[in-house]
Amino acid sequence: MTRTLVEPVNNGQQADQESIERKLEENARHLDSLTHEGSKVSFPVDLEELPEPDDSLKVFFFDIDNCLYKRSTKIHDMMEESIHSYFKSQLLLSDEAANELHCTYYRQYGLAIRGLVKHHQIDVMEYNRVVDDALPLQDILQPDPGLRSMLLKLRNKGKVDKLWLFTNAYKNHGLRCVRLLGIADLFDGITYCDYSKEDLICKPNPLAFEKAKLESGLGQYKNAFFVDDSAINIRAGLALGIPRCTHVVEEEVDEGLGQSPPGCQIINKITDLPKAVPELFM
Repeated sequence: MTRTLVEPVNNGQQADQESIERKLEENARHLDSLTHEGSKVSFPVDLEELPEPDDSLKVFFFDIDNCLYKRSTKIHDMMEESIHSYFKSQLLLSDEAANELHCTYYRQYGLAIRGLVKHHQIDVMEYNRVVDDALPLQDILQPDPGLRSMLLKLRNKGKVDKLWLFTNAYKNHGLRCVRLLGIADLFDGITYCDYSKEDLICKPNPLAFEKAKLESGLGQYKNAFFVDDSAINIRAGLALGIPRCTHVVEEEVDEGLGQSPPGCQIINKITDLPKAVPELFM
């Protein structure tokens, strides 16, 4: 497929861009104003050097989107709409063609942006700005006392050494979510899909899990725990030797994310995690 870059050319696109800029400014102001408990990140986001792998270290890896908050918030749908608009405006596609190409890239590469990078000359950080950073998350996500209480109990029991965020989103979006939820201070680090890199590595690619392993200091997968809303990612975790993988299925299985694989625990919402791994909460 030919790599093409299409510049905005009409007044409608200019108006859309102005609207996005206003949203970005509003989002930044709101984020700066947060003062509630757990609204500040207390861990280094980008490590200057990797820790020494520790074979005795136990790490619990947490997905973020549709996992730490409910899928029924429809944030995923908002993302899909933003991605669809990006395909239409930047590639000059019809609704039908944009939807078809978006679905094709998602199936082939796991993330739409990977297809856009592979087949088109796009500014990936600009993509992140207009698709993820411009989402009005503050209108949807609020501090979650139940989630915070569950995570605090997990930390305080001391059965795991680290709680680690593991997301296919870029760091801006992931950190914004946990800050809004009031749990940003309860994690020890984050492994994210770095959109600024030429090779985008994301779950379920084993290299993404290896990146999380290295960044967290985990020595052996057998000492890891993993929770995600994607059965495809859960299957990848099990295949790598993570023994306790938990699949969050809120209502019904999303066929695009696959059926829950044998060997995993299934919960309806993240605050049910003690039911999946009760030994960590005793």
